[in-house]
Amino acid sequence: MDAHHENLNRRDVKTGSDRSFGFVFTVVFSVVALWPLLEDTPPRWWALLIGMVFLVLTLVRPSLLAPLNRAWTRFGLLLHHIVNPIVMGLLFFLVFAPMGVAMRILGKDLLRLKLDKGAKSYWIERRPPGPDPKTMNNQF
Repeated sequence: MDAHHENLNRRDVKTGSDRSFGFVFTVVFSVVALWPLLEDTPPRWWALLIGMVFLVLTLVRPSLLAPLNRAWTRFGLLLHHIVNPIVMGLLFFLVFAPMGVAMRILGKDLLRLKLDKGAKSYWIERRPPGPDPKTMNNQF
C-alpha cells in the first residue's frame, strides 16, 4: 500500500484519558439518578452512589479507571463494526439507490456519462475561463 494513504483497517484506537472517562461517567450516572426528580419521583439512589464512586476515583486515583476505560473503548469499536455497515447499507438502499432509479426514470444524466458518438470531445469549456496556467506553479 502506498505510504500516502490512510490505513482504514487499523486497530490502534487512542483512548481518552482516565480522568475524562471518570468525569463523563460521573455526569452520566448523576443524570440517570436525578432524572426522576423532573417527574416528582424520588431519585435513583443506586445511580447516585455509582456516580459518586466514579467522582471519588476520578479525583483521587483515575488510574484505577483504566481497565473500564479500555473496556468501554473496545465496546465502542464493537458497536462500530456492527452499526456502521447497517447504517451505511440503509443509507445506500433507502436514499441513494431510489434517487438513482428516479434520476434514470426522469432521463437525467448529471455526471454526463452517456456516450455521444458524434462529439469531438467531452471537454467542458469554462465561461469565463479559469485562472491563467502560469499561476499554477508549485501547487503541492
